[in-house]
Amino acid sequence: MAVEAIWNDQVIAHSDRTVVVEGNHYFPREDVDPSVLEKSSTTTECPWKGTAHYYTLDLDGDRNVDAAWYYPEPKPKAETIRDRIAFWNGVEVIEV
Repeated sequence: MAVEAIWNDQVIAHSDRTVVVEGNHYFPREDVDPSVLEKSSTTTECPWKGTAHYYTLDLDGDRNVDAAWYYPEPKPKAETIRDRIAFWNGVEVIEV
């Protein structure tokens, strides 16, 4: 089963290798379009996953602040999401 992340009617990620954690699909980094990702200074803490870092999506001048997140150094129980990116805030994630 493949999964896509769509924002502003454009596919920004496509993979058949996502990992689902807490209902969110985490895409392998190489399956996400890097041209739409802009690093953000935002971080949040999860007690069992660690420190999340964020990307703002920028697509043809439209911006979606902190709409993608990742864990560069996840805690041991969350190791399966290392080098993976998840989406929210208006990004549609669908099975295709």
